Amino acid sequence: MTSTSPHITSLVTARPAFENELGSVTLVDATVLPILSRLSIKRVVLEPGAIREPQWNVNANQLGYCLSGTVLVSILGNGDAFSSFIVGAGQMYHVESGAIYHIENIGGERAEFVLALRHERPQHFSLRSSLSAMTDSVLGNTYDLPASAFAAFDRSPPQQIVRRTGAADVPSTAGLPNAHLFDAEGQHPPLSYAYGEARLARKQYWAALKDISMYSLRIRESGMREPHWHPVTGEMGYVEKGHARMRVLDPDNTLDEYLLGPGDVYFVPRAFPHHIEVIGDEDIHFLIFFDQSMPGDIGYRATATAFSREVLAASFNMPERDLPQFPYTPVDPLFVARANPPDPVRTSA
Repeated sequence: MTSTSPHITSLVTARPAFENELGSVTLVDATVLPILSRLSIKRVVLEPGAIREPQWNVNANQLGYCLSGTVLVSILGNGDAFSSFIVGAGQMYHVESGAIYHIENIGGERAEFVLALRHERPQHFSLRSSLSAMTDSVLGNTYDLPASAFAAFDRSPPQQIVRRTGAADVPSTAGLPNAHLFDAEGQHPPLSYAYGEARLARKQYWAALKDISMYSLRIRESGMREPHWHPVTGEMGYVEKGHARMRVLDPDNTLDEYLLGPGDVYFVPRAFPHHIEVIGDEDIHFLIFFDQSMPGDIGYRATATAFSREVLAASFNMPERDLPQFPYTPVDPLFVARANPPDPVRTSA
């Protein structure tokens, strides 16, 4: 087992990009994990009464998954289209690149989010910094006010998380269905087996998605994610709970095998073969993000069906009679039963 891996890091123990008494923002981008391509990830923690200041992403659509708490999200997009809705644990929201949005903790407990962004080096602007960039006269002209109306503005660098001074202003319509909102964990799992299940936040079920998606996977000790690869998408995973082992084959035929635990982030580039299995008795819950709205994969099971036994025997330089009796598999199952005991867990010297 490798002690260090180019594919993995921790989102929980990484140094926050911003932190104060109201919460924190932690970012894993290509600066932290250079193998990332077209995806990055943030962890946002908001204490009760805290607000993630209004801002917009410059170069990335964003998906947010609520791990805990209750927040209000407001979005102003192209054509002055405005949305405001409530997001709770297990629910998701989508913000298009360039749309200004805010996140506000309206509950009595800490709120925690995992955010996936559709760029390995995301950039953003804040409302505060954008207004501060303009003179008092320009702002006065913009809002039909005298320049003196903006003399008291604090033009110091913005704080990413600020305090709400009064009660939360929640619109009466915030609890209604919204195109930007998706109840990921409320979805009846489209893929369900005795040893695992998958909930799919992809364009097939969430029309707002264009170039990003997420699978919520739960794998039990009796199952395993079959070895596979994704022909046209990278895979970025976040471990919400449990422990697993993952093995990745790199193009130079080196193997990278590592253990995953809560808070870990991994990335597998497009078309790299890999597999995941549970270590221990606890189920594992992954949030897996893709850089496509409808990700696909090719699994080892269907691959063995796609080619004749003569081709397989020649490829492995062995008599056809010695090949295993591969099961006929026209469609890969995503999960497979783990009938054999797991391989021993190796640790680095």
